[in-house]
Amino acid sequence: MGLTDTLAARFDVKEHDSDVRTELVAGLTTFLAMSYIIVVNPFILAEAIQIPGYEFFEVVQMIAIATILSSALATLVMALYANRPFGLAPGLGLNAFFAFTVVLGLGIPWQTALAAVFVEGVLFMLLTAVGARKYVIQLFPEPVKRSVGAGIGLFLLFIGFQELQIVVPDDATLVTLGGVFGNPWAILGLLGLTFTFGLWARGVTGSIVIGILTTAAVGWGLTLGGVFERGVITPETLPSAQYDISPLAGAFVEGFTEIEPLTFVLVVFTFFFVDFFDTAGTLIGVSQFGDFLDEDGDLPEMEKPLMADAVGTTAGAVLGTSTVTTYIESSTGVEEGGRTGLTALVVALLFVASLGVIPVVAAIPEYASFIALIVVGVMMLQGLVEVDWTDPAWAVSAGLTVTVMPFAYSIADGLAAGIIAYPLIKVAIGEYDDVAFGQYVIAALLVVYYVLQTRGVIL
Repeated sequence: MGLTDTLAARFDVKEHDSDVRTELVAGLTTFLAMSYIIVVNPFILAEAIQIPGYEFFEVVQMIAIATILSSALATLVMALYANRPFGLAPGLGLNAFFAFTVVLGLGIPWQTALAAVFVEGVLFMLLTAVGARKYVIQLFPEPVKRSVGAGIGLFLLFIGFQELQIVVPDDATLVTLGGVFGNPWAILGLLGLTFTFGLWARGVTGSIVIGILTTAAVGWGLTLGGVFERGVITPETLPSAQYDISPLAGAFVEGFTEIEPLTFVLVVFTFFFVDFFDTAGTLIGVSQFGDFLDEDGDLPEMEKPLMADAVGTTAGAVLGTSTVTTYIESSTGVEEGGRTGLTALVVALLFVASLGVIPVVAAIPEYASFIALIVVGVMMLQGLVEVDWTDPAWAVSAGLTVTVMPFAYSIADGLAAGIIAYPLIKVAIGEYDDVAFGQYVIAALLVVYYVLQTRGVIL
């Protein structure tokens, strides 16, 4: 029996109406569509993770390695345990929450933030193992679950616009449009964004990766051609290849020594909530492309891919990165015909192979990497169509969830606003019986949290 026959037998390829060649192509397609995270995740987390004795771009390389290894491990579990064609990696939105809200906003040490991710991953594994998914889902208002993706999308858009210097601070209006056409950083970022959107609109596989690399190449070309000096649109210096991640890996253990209990619980809650429903929604959405759902619209043995997600998150925290989740870009591989874990196996192996390009990551200008936030943010706005805007409770709860996230610069605050608003509006319109007891409890606990926070009792 040759390698092809062995792979076909191991992943039941024929039983899923596929073949090995199709699965290999699908794996390559999925990897190209989601590999931008290798560049983007390090630049986001490096804003918050500062390691004494190491420069910014050295930390970027460390996080890139953690990103690759956690993605490869989680996707390998998806391949060998769940036998599903889904790719996993640290999620956009959750990494922004980690960096900008938890660490930079609340002032929580990054090691403690990693500890929260670790706890969330372990909790996710336990709930998945005992089959408690449906009970957890019932605790959260439906409009919040339907709108959280769009809220995160707006949050990513806001961060991306700031990083590209398209939107800048203003004393009178808080933010305003920057002087884009007098700023080479913003000009290149805007041109790269336009190019990337064009590729995406035409359905080009790997459009975000192509956009990032092309924008970076143009920046370096202008620098090496003498149009700009080093440090203007390209990094001023580049470190040597950094493959030692020992200062980052295992740092979560130290994080357990500096915990403010209530704040820590809220952070874990937010990581868990977003990861749980983002993963569940992604799995259902991608499964529709591959006709994996049963007659009730559920994914059979959904606990297995959820477990892959949980294992990836826990391992990612140990290695030094934020929450790992299933990627909607997996739909590109499914559209190419990927139906089994062999597709995921190819994705995992390609992540491992990408360790060879770690030195290149530090050479990519930040404006090139943050293009991905805006593109993905726009994609995530599609979730707004799932909200019933004619229902008052839905409209208020979903509306607050979506808008508070970017305005408060916090995914957690957006979720809290939607969760608290839902039972209040339901009571106001006389439909209090539609609200589960657990939803009242969670809303009340969140109110108590914010009261204590306002009074300075907790962070």
